[in-house]
Amino acid sequence: MMRRLGRETAYLMVGFPLALAAFVTVVTGLSVGAGLLITVIGLPVLTATAYAARGFAQLERVQIRNLLQQDAPDVRYRSSQPDVSLFRKLIVPLADPQTWLDLVHALVGFATATFAWSVAVSWWATAVGGLAFPAWGWAVPNGRDNQDLPELVGFGSSYAVKVVFYVITGLICAASLPFVIHAMTQLRVVLSRSLLSSRASEQQQVDQLVEGRAAARSAEAGALRRLERDIHDGPQQRLVRLSIDLGRAQKQAGVDNPQLTGTLDAALRQTQDTLEELRALSRGIAPPVLSDRGLRAALEELGARSSIPIEVDIFLPSAPLPDHVETAIYFVASEALTNVAKHSGASRCSLTVDVHDHTVRVRVTDDGRGGAHVSKGHGLIGLQDRVRAADGVLNVSSPAGGPTVIDAELPCES
Repeated sequence: MMRRLGRETAYLMVGFPLALAAFVTVVTGLSVGAGLLITVIGLPVLTATAYAARGFAQLERVQIRNLLQQDAPDVRYRSSQPDVSLFRKLIVPLADPQTWLDLVHALVGFATATFAWSVAVSWWATAVGGLAFPAWGWAVPNGRDNQDLPELVGFGSSYAVKVVFYVITGLICAASLPFVIHAMTQLRVVLSRSLLSSRASEQQQVDQLVEGRAAARSAEAGALRRLERDIHDGPQQRLVRLSIDLGRAQKQAGVDNPQLTGTLDAALRQTQDTLEELRALSRGIAPPVLSDRGLRAALEELGARSSIPIEVDIFLPSAPLPDHVETAIYFVASEALTNVAKHSGASRCSLTVDVHDHTVRVRVTDDGRGGAHVSKGHGLIGLQDRVRAADGVLNVSSPAGGPTVIDAELPCES
């Protein structure tokens, strides 16, 4: 109890001068900056005021954490890119909602800090002064026109009455001091945490959700690639061996046993159909080349397999992209090229993949008949869902008569 009382008292005593300094700085800065907005000086003054408010807000968070030992997480402010213009750098702090909450705290927090500091000083002074009155009360001059509080309320003017009255008052204030100081502290802390740290809590929750989604995406991409490898190395190879054995058995049966030959022929066709279905399923998960040699090799293989003449331009960074992004890029290109081969009637097409400003862009263009769209019942609807699952955007331009342009943009940050 006493340690908490000491920490909370220190918080209230230190908080008042800091709140006063913040109030004066913010009021002066906002007034001067707003008045000079028609000149080139106003915007820098407002930006400097915003940074000053951030500094005072950070001091308040540090006080809550260190003096009160309570949770007050730091907020992640918006920051400008290093290559933007000076005007943009000056605007970014003023466009941050948290900056305006810091400014509001500097204005409103001054009122609560002043009230809490006044109550704390008064309560401490009354408690200490009342309990110590016998040690100093006798030295206070008591002229004919002087009236103490006990005399004003009708208790008399004798020194003994004063001692009893002030000591009892000091005891009452001393007994209630921890509760009053705690109430004043909570008055300030509730305001400070609601304005200065509430967004930080939301940011932490968002960060946790983003990290969880990234982990789920990575785990899913890894699981799909392992599944494809298992299918390729296990059941797919066994079905190939089985089809070979059935073909050999069919030749050995000859023409003397037509019933056995027919059975083996039917079994061979079913095995080959199953193998084709398994290969199609495997291609729908992830190709081995994507896991073994990377995205560039997988895209080049798509171009090499295309039944339509294709021009492939790939511009990728040296560092690998996240697994779920690479998988999404591959399937965008694969399904778009499949759509071109099946439905477009094109004579030529192109595939372009490049990365700019943390965004990867996949574009497939053909000179076919056009008419492609992403409505229900068409092949591109699945492509749109796959792009959306990776937080990307799919745009399809395919007027009647062509050309068709399928353009997907995906964020390439994990």
